[in-house]
Amino acid sequence: MGVVFVGTRASRTLNRTWRHKDAPTDVLSFPVGTRGPDGRLALGDIVVCMPLAARQAKARGHALAREIDVLVVHGFLHLAGFDHGAGPSDEEMALRRALFGETP
Repeated sequence: MGVVFVGTRASRTLNRTWRHKDAPTDVLSFPVGTRGPDGRLALGDIVVCMPLAARQAKARGHALAREIDVLVVHGFLHLAGFDHGAGPSDEEMALRRALFGETP
C-alpha cells in the first residue's frame, strides 16, 4: 500500500479523471488487489490532499497529523473493500473508535 500527498490541483485532476467529479477531494483510494512476484498482496494507493486535510483539521479542532491518520484509515477501508453512502460506515466508525477514540 502506498500513501501519496498531493495539492489541490492534483487532487482535482485525479478526482475528475477517476470519479468524474470536477473538484478536489480530501482522500482518494486506488485499489490494486493483486499479488506481486513474492506472493504479497498489493492493496493499492491512497492519495491525501494536504491543503484540504489542513483545512479540515483546523475546522475540527485537531492536529493535521490526526486528520491525516483519519484520512488514511478511511482510504485503507476503501482499499479493503468497504464503501459508504452519505456517511461513514459502521466498520469505519468502529475502527475510528478503536484508533482515535472517536464517537459517532
